[in-house]
Amino acid sequence: MSRSIEKPDADWRAQLSDTQYHVTREKGTERAFSGQYWDTWDKGAYNCVCCGAPLFRSEDKFDAGCGWPSFSSAAEPDNIDTETDRSHFMVRTEVMCKQCGAHLGHVFEDGPQPTGLRYCINSASVDLQKDAE
Repeated sequence: MSRSIEKPDADWRAQLSDTQYHVTREKGTERAFSGQYWDTWDKGAYNCVCCGAPLFRSEDKFDAGCGWPSFSSAAEPDNIDTETDRSHFMVRTEVMCKQCGAHLGHVFEDGPQPTGLRYCINSASVDLQKDAE
């Protein structure tokens, strides 16, 4: 798949922390209840940590009890890409940034209505831009 933002691996390594790089470029997962945003309730936009694309809004964030930031919908569905993930002896739907291909997390069909979706997102893959007070 062609991305609008592509960089050499060395550029991603220079831009991102070790954890951000592992999660977004190597499809890693941070430990539950360890990420910066799992229990953050500030108002604002959650943008891709790699390219800044807007992905999620705080209004759609909810406490799923899973230890990762969870959202019922994407703020900009055109900035989200999904594909089947068959790793770790499971079948899940991986969520990625459509602009740069960053691994964000997974989406499950056990979220609140009206969408019924739970976007389970690694804190290391997003950057919260708080709304002005």
